[in-house]
Amino acid sequence: MSRAFACARRAAEAGEVPVGAVVVHDGRVVAEAGNRTLRDRDPTAHAEVLAIREAARVLGSERLIGCDLYVTLEPCCMCAGAISFARLRRVYFAAPDPKGGAVEHGPRFFAQPTCHHAPDVYGGIRESEAAELLRGFFKERR
Repeated sequence: MSRAFACARRAAEAGEVPVGAVVVHDGRVVAEAGNRTLRDRDPTAHAEVLAIREAARVLGSERLIGCDLYVTLEPCCMCAGAISFARLRRVYFAAPDPKGGAVEHGPRFFAQPTCHHAPDVYGGIRESEAAELLRGFFKERR
């Protein structure tokens, strides 16, 4: 999770919403990313999606079986869909997102009957640190 926070801080320094994600396979980091929606002018350039894309490239497979995702904010619906399609084993997230989250909030994507694969999910890891990072970022922007 520390690497995900480092990615989130770099994203914030670049003016992006501070979210970071890391994919781990067999105990080693295979991909990491921070949000890049502004830089890439791409609404899909969320940290989770970017890390999943890189992990798939590095591992040579669109299926990330046996991989775990660490992310600083509860994934949105788009990212939850990507997590499911990638067949990630576990998702660990820091702060919940009552407004835009789709794992424990909103549509609860992984609980839907149309979800093909639901990873094990563990939330609230370093929650206060993630919440403070987000609050500080948005406070500076106002």
